Amino acid sequence: MNYKSITSISRFFLVLLVLNSVILIGQNSNNFEISKNLDIYTTLFKKLNTNYVDDISAGELIKTGIDAMLESLDPYTVYIPESEVEDYKFITTGQYGGIGALIQKQGDYIVIAEPYEDKPAHTAGLKAGDKILEIEGKSTEGKSTSDVSAILKGQPGSSVNVLISRDGIDDPFEMELTRENIKIDNIPYYGMLNNRVGYIKLTGFTQKAGKEVKDAFIDLRDNNDLKGIILDLRGNGGGLLQEAVNITNIFVDKGEVVVSTKGKLPNKNNTYRTMNVAVDKEIPLVVLVDNSSASASEIVGGAIQDLDRGVIIGQRTFGKGLVQNVMPLSYNSQAKITVAKYYIPSGRCIQAIDYSHKDKNGDSKRIPDSLITAYKTKNGRTVFDGEGIEPDIEIELDKLSNISYSLFTKFLFFDYATRFARENSEIAPADEFRISDDIYNDFVAYISDKDYEYTTKCEETLDKLKKYAEDEKYFESIKTEFETLSQKVKDNKQNDIEMHKDEIKRVLLFEIISRYYYQKGKIISSFSDDKDIAKAIEIIEEQDSYLAILDGKISSDKENQ
Repeated sequence: MNYKSITSISRFFLVLLVLNSVILIGQNSNNFEISKNLDIYTTLFKKLNTNYVDDISAGELIKTGIDAMLESLDPYTVYIPESEVEDYKFITTGQYGGIGALIQKQGDYIVIAEPYEDKPAHTAGLKAGDKILEIEGKSTEGKSTSDVSAILKGQPGSSVNVLISRDGIDDPFEMELTRENIKIDNIPYYGMLNNRVGYIKLTGFTQKAGKEVKDAFIDLRDNNDLKGIILDLRGNGGGLLQEAVNITNIFVDKGEVVVSTKGKLPNKNNTYRTMNVAVDKEIPLVVLVDNSSASASEIVGGAIQDLDRGVIIGQRTFGKGLVQNVMPLSYNSQAKITVAKYYIPSGRCIQAIDYSHKDKNGDSKRIPDSLITAYKTKNGRTVFDGEGIEPDIEIELDKLSNISYSLFTKFLFFDYATRFARENSEIAPADEFRISDDIYNDFVAYISDKDYEYTTKCEETLDKLKKYAEDEKYFESIKTEFETLSQKVKDNKQNDIEMHKDEIKRVLLFEIISRYYYQKGKIISSFSDDKDIAKAIEIIEEQDSYLAILDGKISSDKENQ
């Protein structure tokens, strides 16, 4: 870009910014500061372009400045250039043009992690584990998942050519895929867990999520002897606020406040109430949440809790109480801006991080305990703000052992499942398939020559002990005992593959199931040892306990299982 064009851009930005500052007159007492600093910004930009030793990219430099400015606010206020607008449409619609597959980076290349069932990648024959070597004749080596994703996405009906490498086939082969409008289901699965308890898994809050949950619930109620329903919001990062209101309305009668928003501008202050008669306001309801349940998920869980309409089970939620609006900018770009905070029926805001106050390092901190405020539910139960939604029954989350974590991050579960699927054309149904000892022993043999080295907490502690002992001149006197203890730790570590056998089997089960039954199969196979679901069924079937929690006669409980 030459000097004249850069100067024109700079003048355009200066005029635009000055106009914006004029518009702000009367709205802000700092108009002089705004005008002065915008002038400094554009002057600096011109000086850089004229004097900087190398050529600069105007677009990249300005975007870097915008991103840095917004980063000082909160992580949800972001600039969306025209090239990324389609990706943000997916957040609200759940739709995009593409081949329909999850991808991940393994080594230098991108690999198909899971094709979506009945989508172009699946129907064309792509399989989990397939390595994408080229797209439209251009190598993908060293490319990121976002780079490859951007190329694979495109206008529905258009085609894309890929060169694939697959284990078990000597030579790479080409495939032509026709892109389609890919719609990710808000509900990947719903069904009966037993003869009395129904289950709905909700993974998104895109358009029509409320209708989809309503239809699923009515189907379960009308075709079964339904005595209780579990709404699973675990891992659900949220979406459209109105859909959260619509879902709450299924179980809460007309006219109830679900959520309120409060912002700096009067038009951002709104109260959202249920608009329709409830589908069923009596049936026992359990909502499952975890640390990844955020935003709209927290509105639903929080409203159900505040209105004492159901029992919340799981782990404390993420704590996102901020509302964003997407606003159009010039040249088809957009900005997603935090415009308000939301408040659930008891009056509490469950935002966990205070982004308005940062420490000397520029880091935001959690709301301090001294500022946490107590509120009351409809029945008078005590609940708190500032920390997400605390479940009525909290169940401790299992953590992966060191060995399982290492096997997972080194893709050894994934790679073995790929080989297993290649060698086994079919398996038992998802709710019946299990990892037998024969399969487990085969997996152990498979990883025997693979690198999955990891460091245990004991080893880390011993390394620190040795360093401190050497620094303080004690090590020689304890050297024999130290070496004996170190050897015992190593010996025990060799037994990890057997000690954590059940856990390793569970992770391997989900990976193999996904090769045959995809996401729905993974959900079904998880039911047999899901502690949250087991507790939910127990609470629904024990009506006295269920009602006692809602009446405040049983305080929040933590299950250690």
